[in-house]
Amino acid sequence: MADLQLGRLVLRETMTLTESAYQGWSLHINGVEVCPMITRDEVWDRFDGVLGGQGGLVQAIWEEKSERNGYYTISSASGEVKDRKRQGITEIAWKISLQRHGPDTDVDLESRLSGAVRANDFSLTGERWSAPSVGHYAYYTGPTAPSVMTRASTDGLITVYRGVPAGVSPRWGCRVEDYLRGRVRVLNAGTERVGTAHPLDEDGWELANGLVRVRPLAGGGSLEVASFTGGAWRPKSWWIDIGGTQITSWDSASVLRNDLESCIVRLAVRRSPVGRAYLDLTLRRGSRIVEGYLQRGDSGTMSVYLASAETCTDATSYVVRSTDDGNGNRVIAGSARNFDPHASGGLTKTSSTAMDFFLGAVVGGSSAVSGDQATHLRDQYIGALPEVVAAVRR
Repeated sequence: MADLQLGRLVLRETMTLTESAYQGWSLHINGVEVCPMITRDEVWDRFDGVLGGQGGLVQAIWEEKSERNGYYTISSASGEVKDRKRQGITEIAWKISLQRHGPDTDVDLESRLSGAVRANDFSLTGERWSAPSVGHYAYYTGPTAPSVMTRASTDGLITVYRGVPAGVSPRWGCRVEDYLRGRVRVLNAGTERVGTAHPLDEDGWELANGLVRVRPLAGGGSLEVASFTGGAWRPKSWWIDIGGTQITSWDSASVLRNDLESCIVRLAVRRSPVGRAYLDLTLRRGSRIVEGYLQRGDSGTMSVYLASAETCTDATSYVVRSTDDGNGNRVIAGSARNFDPHASGGLTKTSSTAMDFFLGAVVGGSSAVSGDQATHLRDQYIGALPEVVAAVRR
């Protein structure tokens, strides 16, 4: 049985394929997913993935129709569910229409960086940067070339381009089989999700990019933020604190964005006696830090700090561990806005309804390379721009 890899989604290649060339080249495919050939949960995951991918850029890799491998945009998707529970059969017939951009030999990928650097209280200009897929080639920004560094991730060495010129949307080439490498992932109970429609377990989700991994804690903290260094994950536990009350568990988790270059997970928690708080977590491809935005309905105190205290130095726009830890790294936390350092290592903001922050590690500690040093991570947080990847003909 052959497979079709469509973005992060794997479908059975038992489908009809038709093509049309009116105002663009389009492919129309359909197929069937059946339980008990795969589990019921897998059938519904694939169906949700089919519908959730609409409008997105994907790479398509056919096992038996390799002549049509290339980059596409999903222009429409639909499906029909036939659920015969008494017989233990669930059948979903799906249809997808794809706008064809071309094979990877004819197509560049363009990182469209838009907007302005993050508003901040420290007169910082930040650093424009981007990180394409692992295995990309021929990164191009015109006459002004950025500097280059690499970071070792679970997907291999990912290249980060620093000092990308203003007003430029970098272009790069990538073989279809490499396009997923280095991506940001949203997982639920260990299964990667496609799109934003999948439900998340509030205590079973995970956000990861091969360099940073974020997940909830069952006890001893609100979040675990781990950095991949020395070939292993190095976790730190953090408390999220609203008005002096530590968040010991989350009431809900949902996906706001789920693209290869950036994912956002929203967490919500009830407050006593009434009200709620939100935490949005953003992770970008190639980043050493996770970005957070904490909100409460009324004005008051908000904090994020280490569950196991570490001695940190206040550098005005961030705090960083004073010495290397046992793994040779230094924990770091910062914000674009004024804050007070927390005694356990972290940040506190008073009389406010919102607090932005970032969490991560200075990998290499006192010997961190350029691009991984504390001020560089801070500048990359300030200078991180919204990114959308599009396909363009060469």
